[in-house]
Amino acid sequence: MAMERKKKAATESGAMLFILAAIVVAVNTLSYFMYWRKDMTKAEKYTLSEGSGRLIRSIKDGEKIEVEAYVTRGLPKLDAFVRDLRDLLQQYKEKGGGKFDYTIIEPKTEEERKKAEEAGLQKLQRIEGSDTEDKAEVAQGYMGLVFTYKTQREKIPVLSPDNNTGLEFWITNKIRELKDAGDKTKHKLGVLTGHDELEARTRTRPRRRPAGRPDDPGIIGQYFPFYEIKEVDLKNGDAEVDEELDGLLITQPGKDLSEKELRRIDQFVMRGKSLAVLASAVNVKAGDPTMNATLDTHGLEKLLDGYGIVMNKDVVLEFGRPFRVRVDTLTGPRTMIFPQVLDVREDSRFTGDEVLLDTSFAAFFRIPQASFPFASSLTLKKDKQPQLGDKLRVIARSTPAALTETGDTVDLKPARQWRPKGNFQQHAIAATAEGKLKTAFPEGDKMGVETPAEASNNARVLVISSAQFFANPFVRSGQGPDLGQMGMMMPGGGGDEFLNAIAGPYVQLIGTTFILQTKNLLDWMTGDVDLLAASAKILMEPNLAYGDVVKPKAGEEMTEEQLKKEEDRIKKERKTRQYWIEGTMTLGIPLVFAGLGLVLWRIREARRQNVDLLAA
Repeated sequence: MAMERKKKAATESGAMLFILAAIVVAVNTLSYFMYWRKDMTKAEKYTLSEGSGRLIRSIKDGEKIEVEAYVTRGLPKLDAFVRDLRDLLQQYKEKGGGKFDYTIIEPKTEEERKKAEEAGLQKLQRIEGSDTEDKAEVAQGYMGLVFTYKTQREKIPVLSPDNNTGLEFWITNKIRELKDAGDKTKHKLGVLTGHDELEARTRTRPRRRPAGRPDDPGIIGQYFPFYEIKEVDLKNGDAEVDEELDGLLITQPGKDLSEKELRRIDQFVMRGKSLAVLASAVNVKAGDPTMNATLDTHGLEKLLDGYGIVMNKDVVLEFGRPFRVRVDTLTGPRTMIFPQVLDVREDSRFTGDEVLLDTSFAAFFRIPQASFPFASSLTLKKDKQPQLGDKLRVIARSTPAALTETGDTVDLKPARQWRPKGNFQQHAIAATAEGKLKTAFPEGDKMGVETPAEASNNARVLVISSAQFFANPFVRSGQGPDLGQMGMMMPGGGGDEFLNAIAGPYVQLIGTTFILQTKNLLDWMTGDVDLLAASAKILMEPNLAYGDVVKPKAGEEMTEEQLKKEEDRIKKERKTRQYWIEGTMTLGIPLVFAGLGLVLWRIREARRQNVDLLAA
């Protein structure tokens, strides 16, 4: 009897194993013919954005974007990259409604290699080591894309097989550039001039660089040629802002704007246009390594106050999350802080009216970090634009460990020993107003500028209260005079060596996010925000956020040492939480499975004993 039971159990076990094996084989066989995956990343990095699909479908009927993808295979990373590239191009084709097609070309003949060269693609040489053998493999070829639309041809000369992050961003950007060129479409934006404004293409790196390396071109012209940027000189108010412009950008002025000029800007906004002000009350001269600032809004407050956004005559000093850099000194490495440069980051511990960075807003869409050099605080007056409601809102704030300084001048010396005094609190540093805005000048002498009481269409105003949002403040203050060829022989171009050394780490901090913020800002100004999701994909996945770690505290008269202790406390809490997570993932889950297996084994043994007793 016992032998029959064992034989039956063995037969059942064998049958079960056979069924499981058959299921595994069937699933693998189906996966060869049917492909499905679920993108679980926050930015949908592995799924084509709807905006990219709409861009393709917006191409005129009868026209098509064609892409020749020159690739090189033969090494593991190359093969994986080519597979991902092919999958992405296939998604463009499927969502393009017949207006996108591609060809994968692996140049093997001399004719194919010559075509790749003539298209402007760069040669790729790849060396990969073996994990199992003491040898390396080499592959040579091309990894680039050639786009054709109508008579227009463009290229991405080389793609990096080490990183496919942001691949959709670069492809969609190139398609947009090609489409606009083929259709002779330009997105026109104006930049205010005539008041010694900070240029929107200010350098992000030191002027003098090693021979053979050109200086930085303008960010807008280099990455986004589909935007046409025009200078706008109001001639003291005698000239209007061109109606054909989609928006007007105002950067940090060095001279006062007259009231008539401000009324001209308001007249432009009342036509349902966009206005972006990237300026503050903090004025730091170029080439001044002392960073001694004068506080002056140059008349901008008269305009912005009418839209319900008050620019205060102060400078915000951030001690909760300032820009930090580690430098070598005579006494050893030292971490220096620069409270005059706010490093604002998305932080789930701050909610509601305390949110540090609103990443749902177009300019910062899915971008978890932004830098605000030389910021002034903003105050909202909703009674000025009561019809807007929540459309008049703050989109960026300091941490609660920030304070403000006022006066005619403020010492912002880079290597200063900071002794923070005053009331620590959060300060708004960026805000927006969108909708049927009321004029900023409802009363007073119109000065010959006819402006309606309310915007004819939905208008938009953005204020990023940062004097050098478009600049590297360490380059601008540390640059020396232009000495021509002699300057090439001087480290840092004869400027301040300390500030030029800090400029590099600052670029690493803002890096890619600065390019994306610039593009998103321009998209917001033109009202073309369909490609924001594609832009966000250029960023790496954010680090793990510890939402239950207590947020930083700040109190009046806290010294730098007390602030450092508060920061150390937060780091310790984060480290403790990290250890718990590591322990749970490495030991907790295996122990749960082991315990579950033990329980199931005991249940099975108990049932077997019951069967034996009944049989006896």
